[in-house]
Amino acid sequence: FGQNGNSFHVFDQGQFAKEVLPKYFKHSNMASFVRQLNMYGFRKVVHIEQGGLVKPEKDDTEFQHPYFIRGQEHLLENIKRKVTSVSNIKNEDIKIRQDNVTKLLTDIQVMKGKQESMDSKLIAMK
Repeated sequence: FGQNGNSFHVFDQGQFAKEVLPKYFKHSNMASFVRQLNMYGFRKVVHIEQGGLVKPEKDDTEFQHPYFIRGQEHLLENIKRKVTSVSNIKNEDIKIRQDNVTKLLTDIQVMKGKQESMDSKLIAMK
């Protein structure tokens, strides 16, 4: 469990994949395990100081879920696999999502350009 009791850590992904995953799954693939966690609503915790863009120096990955809380075992029954039916997705929803992705990618490119500009100015100042 994490420090606040609302998450769990995988401190050594290699060892976890090699020793723990095969005991409970038909594979030893960490990426598949993370994909399964995501299907059940678990999310990777990204700490502000890491900014979400820099890989942490230590091999420590933290996951949390709103119903995964130490001492609250009765909440675990609320952790269910997400079901998305393709027939429920409307074409206009897909178009809106594509537009959102395009805008996000554009914003990221702009931010990347600004970061590169700031980096070169910082180098020039040094």
